[in-house]
Amino acid sequence: MATTEKDVKTRAETLTTDKELTTPAVKPVTLPRDNPVVYPLTLPDQEARIQTPAVGQRASRPDGRLHGLGQTKYIDDLTFPHMIHAKVLRSEHAHAKIISVDTSEAEAMPGVLATLTGQEIPVNSFGPTLQDQPVLAREVVRHRGDGVAAVAAVTEQIAEAALEKIKVVYEPLPAVFDPLEAIKEDSIKVHPPHSNIYTSKVIKKGDVEKALAESDHVFHREFRTQFVEHVPLEPHSSIAMWDGNGRVTIYSSLGRITLGREDLSRTLAIPQNRVRLVGTIVGGNFGGKNEITNEPILALLSKKSGRPVKCTYSRGDEFVSSTIRHPFIMDYTTGVNKEGKILARKIRMVLDGGAYCSWTGTTIGKGSILAPGPYNIDNLHVEAYAVYTNKTTTGAMRGFGAPQVCFAYESQMDDIARELGIDPLEIRLRNAFSEGSASPTSQVLQSVAIKESLIQASDRFGWKE
Repeated sequence: MATTEKDVKTRAETLTTDKELTTPAVKPVTLPRDNPVVYPLTLPDQEARIQTPAVGQRASRPDGRLHGLGQTKYIDDLTFPHMIHAKVLRSEHAHAKIISVDTSEAEAMPGVLATLTGQEIPVNSFGPTLQDQPVLAREVVRHRGDGVAAVAAVTEQIAEAALEKIKVVYEPLPAVFDPLEAIKEDSIKVHPPHSNIYTSKVIKKGDVEKALAESDHVFHREFRTQFVEHVPLEPHSSIAMWDGNGRVTIYSSLGRITLGREDLSRTLAIPQNRVRLVGTIVGGNFGGKNEITNEPILALLSKKSGRPVKCTYSRGDEFVSSTIRHPFIMDYTTGVNKEGKILARKIRMVLDGGAYCSWTGTTIGKGSILAPGPYNIDNLHVEAYAVYTNKTTTGAMRGFGAPQVCFAYESQMDDIARELGIDPLEIRLRNAFSEGSASPTSQVLQSVAIKESLIQASDRFGWKE
């Protein structure tokens, strides 16, 4: 059949309609499904949804494209006019008195613009729990990571070379490295005259000794965990500069800005309204950047030199002077009946706190509450002690005490299951929390799905097979 001029005109008009122009050239093929999933076209306009309009919506991270293109600027990518670089001299001893610090040779080097010692710091102490840590050690060094002096120079290489010109005279002191030795009354004191035990926790529930005596089986074992360094891809880094109105601006990869600003105000002895702390994009934290490190040092070096000052830790600095995960020494005694039901659990823990407190107060609290595990136990006794040693400072890291005790109580659950010939999954199901169970501190638990989660995970894993 021949196409007429009228047909061509009609088709052209049809193709130029909005509907036709927005129709895909190839229509999607609908495949039959036994159980088709029907998604709602609209979500109910509830008040919670109005308050959080991103819920249920596709949202792109503002930094996603820059990360994908490799264009994200981390703090070590930042530079400012006339910026100089700082390095920190670390202690040669784990424990020693500082007799003298002579920076004159370093100051005379070409390219060195400023030096700093502990005597020049207005308030030479900081810490998120106890202010027991010096910004730069003034009288005593308590571990090899303690800074004793700092240098700012036009290049990192000159600053590094200047550290070798600083002369420090020490009087070595006996050191304690074993937390079980440090806990003894006659042990060497890290912060004399105070005891090395600087915080402790005790949780009691029921009558542990009586329940242990009535148990069919009693299991005892010591568990230990080790130091763990965060090793973020981006080490600690900061930049400090002052303006003409006596206000300091500090760029830092610090994770807790409000706390850091408070600490800076205190150590620099200036009001908080004169401290501007800019949190940069963080290239790895994991808890290790939860408190200030070299920020006050850079601020004071910047004030002395009149230049922006930058310092980025080397990997060696990161291992020696940044905080790390607490090692735990844990004694577990557990009494069970013939069916594997836990009747009593007695736990004693010693935390190696290193030279300073940092986040140990939070760590010991979480560790103590979680130490019995997610199990119904009517008779409990948990005692925990954090002690100073002349080792690297321990602090926040992913869980603050939970991973250490989890390793211990789950290892002992496997020991009990093996000895009694009970399936490891079954012994956990017999003891696990359920809705309304009470925690070790008698908190009534809600929305508990431990047993359901274990069953679902074991089914998918093929545990019984």
